[in-house]
Amino acid sequence: MDESADTPLPKAKTSKYTIPTPSINTQLDLSRFLQSDTYNSFVGFVDALNVSVRGIPTDEYCEESEAMKSILPILNKIFLWIDEYPPIEQAMRYGNTAFRNFYDRLNEEAQEMIEWILPEEHKDAAEELAPYLVESFGNKTRIDYGTGHETCFVAWLYCLGCLGVIGESDRVAVVTKVFAEYLKITRKLQTTYYLEPAGSHGVWGLDDYQFIPFLWGSSQLVGHEEIRPKSIHDNDTLAAYGDKYLYLGSVNFVKQVKKGALGETSPMINDISGVAEWEKVNSGMMKMYKAEVLSKFPIMQHFLFGTLLPFTSTY
Repeated sequence: MDESADTPLPKAKTSKYTIPTPSINTQLDLSRFLQSDTYNSFVGFVDALNVSVRGIPTDEYCEESEAMKSILPILNKIFLWIDEYPPIEQAMRYGNTAFRNFYDRLNEEAQEMIEWILPEEHKDAAEELAPYLVESFGNKTRIDYGTGHETCFVAWLYCLGCLGVIGESDRVAVVTKVFAEYLKITRKLQTTYYLEPAGSHGVWGLDDYQFIPFLWGSSQLVGHEEIRPKSIHDNDTLAAYGDKYLYLGSVNFVKQVKKGALGETSPMINDISGVAEWEKVNSGMMKMYKAEVLSKFPIMQHFLFGTLLPFTSTY
């Protein structure tokens, strides 16, 4: 566990919010970010959620605050919009342009939807939070999706935490309810519009699109008496437990969309299955997330910064 997981989120100290923009334009900017309080706080947030679901399956009952109950309908609404914009016939298989219609709808309604979940004193923050939510589902121009967009969703959750909408008692539900619902949306987007993988390393990356479900999902499996990392090769285990553990569900999804042996289509996932214990897998995933996502310029040059996630230390 990262020591910063115990650090409380910085609380919003302003009533003046701003539309967040990319601020990492050079490798030097990225180096500054990686040494900043903002980076440490964000990593601490990711790890706090990671620790919160240790040994807890996705379908286990957990308390849902009023905030959780207001966030989930928003995600469900976004999920249903996909059916309203079916893919169009086009020559290219990947990057179906109907995705842009879905994106425009989300962009149009995001701020108003976010206002529903914010307390009265922070309603103005919806303007700052909306771009994080919109960019969580892919890029309109490139019609792609990847770990940078996924990180944008985590940043949206982080900002809600800074505003006090999400508290420590919500951490389990954030992962097992909110993020699980987000994952359902992104998978439907990928299979409906054939989004291009953004920043993918091909077969040598962990996954074309996601990282977080492997991180938090491996934490869920720490201490499991029957399921081991090598269990991902057992299709019956994946079928029985894919809805209960994010990691297994992600491997199952990879096997469904990629034809061929796992060792050929996803050698990194295949290699990780040789690790003896989930705890070691989880600690390795945290290190990999920091090195392969948060430290990569092609990904982080698109990351958004505002008053809640400042590029420089202002709190």
